[in-house]
Amino acid sequence: MRDGASAVSRSKGKAGDQPNQTAPGSKPAPGLYLVATPIGNLDDITLRAVKVLRQADLIACEDTRVSGKLLSLLGISGTALTPYHEHNAERARPAILARLREGAVVALVSDAGTPLVSDPGYRLVRDCVAEGLAVTSLPGASAVLTAMQLSGLPSDRFLFSGFLPVKDGARRRTLEQLAKVPASLVFYESPRRLAESLAVMADVLGPRSAAVARELTKLHEEVRRADLTVLASHYAALGPPKGEVVIVIAPPDDEPPPAADALDAALRQALASLSLRDAAATVATATGLPKRQVYARAVALSGEGRE
Repeated sequence: MRDGASAVSRSKGKAGDQPNQTAPGSKPAPGLYLVATPIGNLDDITLRAVKVLRQADLIACEDTRVSGKLLSLLGISGTALTPYHEHNAERARPAILARLREGAVVALVSDAGTPLVSDPGYRLVRDCVAEGLAVTSLPGASAVLTAMQLSGLPSDRFLFSGFLPVKDGARRRTLEQLAKVPASLVFYESPRRLAESLAVMADVLGPRSAAVARELTKLHEEVRRADLTVLASHYAALGPPKGEVVIVIAPPDDEPPPAADALDAALRQALASLSLRDAAATVATATGLPKRQVYARAVALSGEGRE
């Protein structure tokens, strides 16, 4: 923990007892600690994280086997582990809150990276805040931020949208909702769905610049940068890659208006599977061009409206 003016009493876990104000060398103050863990390279664990994990009364984690292995690698033993994940969160949360009310030091970790990113941890934080229980974060590794940094795409504003829906219709609707967001878009994706998702992204968002990052901080780290169409073709031919995958897509304003031939190609691709109106709407959303202009070109390409 960072230096503080004085040790905080462990008899309470209230909001007034700030976990960050613990004196050097003392046990962490009571409260919930959101502890980032490595996403691949063990050396990315912080000194502060090791201290809290070693001295915690309880560690709430996604998978006790994964966290148990991490603790073993760090030389930490004897700390109680309890599962806390999307499937048991509603049942497990009351017991964790009870320990916090008793003045326990509870660490929350995910299998890798920063807690609360695509996991149910925010509900535990929400309940702690509502009860006035102390909460603090121990920053560290994050696949979202690492991929954003390495993508080479605008990072002054970005939106993380987790995993896209698996079903095609829901996935397309989600992408259409995000199409005009003036920020880089960041997604997690399963390797086995990567090529399919990239193809849908190219269909809905157009040929935006993008990056696929995998095995971040590991020995075989790879970041492949190209437009969505090229990336979709690459992974369709290559097959599912190994490792965790993060996709970063450039914001709409980062791309120039498509050339006439690019617009025609996008419309032909959309018309192959969508109605005239839906194809025009999808391409207009992806390119940012006026719907009337895109619809007129779609009519011309489809042969409708000709005398």
